[in-house]
Amino acid sequence: MSPTTAGIVFIGSLVVALVLTHRPLGDYMYRVYSGTRHLAVERVLYRLVGVRPDAEQRWNVYARGVLAFSAVSILFLYAFQRLQDKLLLSLGFPGVTDHVAWNTAVSFVTNTNWQAYSGESTMGHLVQMAGLAVQNFVSAAVGMSVAIALVRGFARNQTENLGNFWVDLVRGTIRILLPIAFVGALTLVAGGVVQNFAAPHEVTTLTGGTQAITGGPVASQEAIKLLGTNGGGFYNANSAHPFENATAWTNWVEIVLILVIPFALPRTFGRMAGQVRQGYAIVAVMAVLALASVALTNTFEIAGHATVPQAVGAALEGKEVRLGVSDSATFATATTLTSTGAVDSFHDSFTPLGGMMTMVNMMLGEVAPGGVGSGLYGMLVLAVITVFVAGLMVGRTPEYLGKRIGSREIKLASLYFLTTPALVLVGTALAMASPEQRASMLNSGPHGLSEVLYAFTSASNNNGSAFAGITVNTPWYDTALGLCMAFGRFLPIVFVLGLAGSLARQAPVPASAGTLPTHRPQFVGMVVGVTIIVVALTFLPALALGPLAEGIQ
Repeated sequence: MSPTTAGIVFIGSLVVALVLTHRPLGDYMYRVYSGTRHLAVERVLYRLVGVRPDAEQRWNVYARGVLAFSAVSILFLYAFQRLQDKLLLSLGFPGVTDHVAWNTAVSFVTNTNWQAYSGESTMGHLVQMAGLAVQNFVSAAVGMSVAIALVRGFARNQTENLGNFWVDLVRGTIRILLPIAFVGALTLVAGGVVQNFAAPHEVTTLTGGTQAITGGPVASQEAIKLLGTNGGGFYNANSAHPFENATAWTNWVEIVLILVIPFALPRTFGRMAGQVRQGYAIVAVMAVLALASVALTNTFEIAGHATVPQAVGAALEGKEVRLGVSDSATFATATTLTSTGAVDSFHDSFTPLGGMMTMVNMMLGEVAPGGVGSGLYGMLVLAVITVFVAGLMVGRTPEYLGKRIGSREIKLASLYFLTTPALVLVGTALAMASPEQRASMLNSGPHGLSEVLYAFTSASNNNGSAFAGITVNTPWYDTALGLCMAFGRFLPIVFVLGLAGSLARQAPVPASAGTLPTHRPQFVGMVVGVTIIVVALTFLPALALGPLAEGIQ
């Protein structure tokens, strides 16, 4: 079987797996978030934190819950890292430096998992498990909670209430993420991924030297890092490390874990909105964008459009031989289309146009299918913008799912999509304008700009993957990227919840002959067009100076 044919079979099997899980998982999540019964363990948690689980919240109260929980999480994780040397299972590692601890705390709480450190030589087992892995669960659950709140805004009428953040957070963690991650971890252990509490092993290298090989609870963290679209690796090499991703079939399992919840959430949306066809339309938009990106990235990497790949016959630099070009390109596409950021190859070594695709995936807003929760609410905001544009074209007040899209709604939707480009472009400009930051770049010219642009795109979109080639574990970069992660996560969440509250207060608008059908292929095509034109083309000048210029050369 040729590499191209093998790649097609690999991608086709992923599609089949996602199609088979779309309906049952989507229906299960609908029951989780719509049910009124609380599990015994959930009631214990509610009593511990003083929450009344049956009390509903207005959008601003819901938002305060999200922000307060996240702020406390950042403070806790920062202190946890700083005090690491005084904790159990520290493996003798010192406390993490202040700027790296700040960057890491914000990174994991915002579901970014950008890592300005080498995990196996910086973090002890307790910090990895009780700090980083816990945030992998709850930061993902926060994103799902916000998405469900927005769906309730569409589904409910003439009410101020969007549910209860604490209930949504607990249910998402206990009923959805924990059981799937448990099965995923067992599967990865069966495939050879490490899971232990061993101290570092001293081994003798081929040259006669010694090296400390760190073990640890890898499989359990690997499963939730992928399922929750987090991406932080136990090892610096991330999912390219054989202890994290042992074989070609574990590589397939990991991609399924990344995509399974984001592609199932539109089904949950359709069930909660009472119009299953609307969910199919949203997942169709996601699928069209995702398949186009997978096809283009694979094409660019297999063609090897660069001097060295063409000379040797394949773009193998930075890729694991056991995984190959196509599987690595598909993994890279999945992690940048979502907010995962995990890598099983070196994105900096991709061909210029292949590397550009990983950036474009993030610049789309990570909506195809996007992060756990964040992909769905980003796509719904795009749907709102689409019906607004369509309404302007025909001179009719736009509406979506029976809700009018007025000035307040479109302002909130516009602010949502203006936040990330502002952070990316301003951050990149400041870095390139600073002689000190330019000095930290290992490459100059278009590729050097691509590396800086990728870093700020990854941080601001809460992705976490890196192009590398620049020294980012400096006080300036740790602070700047940390601020981009925080603003890139929490400002859009506030805008989404404000939009949800505005929609929930409205009375339903009866459908008429002038109502735009939002469940047909025509609407799917319109949303795809708006996604590309409104979002991706914002970054075209920057792309033209970076990866496009390098690709033309």
